[in-house]
Amino acid sequence: MEKKTVLVTGSSRGIGKAIALKFAQNGYNVVINCSKSEDELQKTREEITAFNAPCLAFVCDTGKYEAVREMFDKIGRVFGTPDVLVNNSGISYIGLLSDMTFEDWDRIISTNLTSVYNCCKHVIPGMVRRGSGKIINISSVWGCSGASCEVAYSASKGGVNAFTKALAKELAPSNIQVNAIACGAIDTVMNSFLDDGELAALINSIPANRLGEPREAAELVYSLAVSNSYLTGQIIGLDGGWI
Repeated sequence: MEKKTVLVTGSSRGIGKAIALKFAQNGYNVVINCSKSEDELQKTREEITAFNAPCLAFVCDTGKYEAVREMFDKIGRVFGTPDVLVNNSGISYIGLLSDMTFEDWDRIISTNLTSVYNCCKHVIPGMVRRGSGKIINISSVWGCSGASCEVAYSASKGGVNAFTKALAKELAPSNIQVNAIACGAIDTVMNSFLDDGELAALINSIPANRLGEPREAAELVYSLAVSNSYLTGQIIGLDGGWI
C-alpha cells in the first residue's frame, strides 16, 4: 500500500507534537509546522525520523494565505496531497475584552480560525480528486460554552466548530470526513500561567480529577483518522467530564 501522509500544524510541542509522533509511529509520512519555534520544531523532526518516518518541517504562519500556499506547493512536490490534515495551530489570550487591542483580536482569529480556512482551502482539491481524506480540527470546550476573559479565544474556537459542521456537509459526498475535538484542560504550556493554587482549583473542578495528556488527544486524533466514513461533522469533547 502507498504510504499515507499527515500534516499537523502547530506541531513543535504539546498536543501537535504528540499527534505528529503518533502518526510517525504508525507509518505515515509526517509534515510538521510552527510559526516561529524553529529549534523546537527541529527537535520534533528528529524524534519523528527516529521512527523511520519521512518528515518535512516548515516554519510559517498558517494564518497567512501565501505562506500556506507555498507550504502546500512544497508538500505536493514531495508527498502529494496529505491524506490527513490536522489543524492544530492555536494561541490563547487571557484578559477582559475591553482591554484587548484590535491587533490582539486579529492575531487570535488569524492563528486559530483563518489558519483552518487556509489549510482546508489548499488540501481539499487534492482530497476531492482522490475521493478520500480526513480533516481533524483541534478546538476547545470554550468554543462550545464560552469562557469569561477568553472572549476572542472562545469566538475563534466556536468558529472552528461551526466551520467543521458546515464543511463536513459539503465534503461528505466526496468521501472526505471533517471532525473536531473540543479539548478541555490539557497539560501543555498553554496552562503554564496558572499558579499552584489555581491549578489545584482547576483540577478539582474536573470530574476526572486530573488534566488531560497530549498523548490522549493524539490517540483520539489518530482514531478519527482511521475511522469509518460515516463519522463526520462531529465536535467530540475530550475534557474529563468537565463541561
